Amino acid sequence: MMKQNVKALLIALAIPLAVGGLATLLSGGMGDYRMLEQPPLSPPGWVFPIVWTVLYLLMGYSSYRVYASGKPQAQISRALRLYGAQLLFNFIWPIVFFAFNWYLGAFIVLLVLWVLILLTLRAFTAIDETAGDLLIPYILWVTFAGYLNLGVYFLN
Repeated sequence: MMKQNVKALLIALAIPLAVGGLATLLSGGMGDYRMLEQPPLSPPGWVFPIVWTVLYLLMGYSSYRVYASGKPQAQISRALRLYGAQLLFNFIWPIVFFAFNWYLGAFIVLLVLWVLILLTLRAFTAIDETAGDLLIPYILWVTFAGYLNLGVYFLN
């Protein structure tokens, strides 16, 4: 049973929110996105910040569960390093896509991100099954984002 550590939980929730917020700030946001030719099933722009906020909170809580799991430190450290790596690629993607308008490059970043999420999900599941389950919506959304990204690349 995990012992609740409110400070660690708040930090774990704040980290992905801060990464996402800073990436949005540095990427210039989605202003030009609406002007691009969109693939079928593209949601309206207002959906993205809502979905990403929920996903960042799920990621943060998931990482907290791993951190507070009480499992061997080496296993926790490896899982959290993977988590940090996927956060880095999560940070890079909107900058490549929105700030540089390099859609193919962004898709490649997204592919690396997807693999890192999968590795993180597996490492988290080995430590705490719920922590891994909390990342399932994230990998599903990034899969959908890959479809949207590739669609934008081909259509523009």
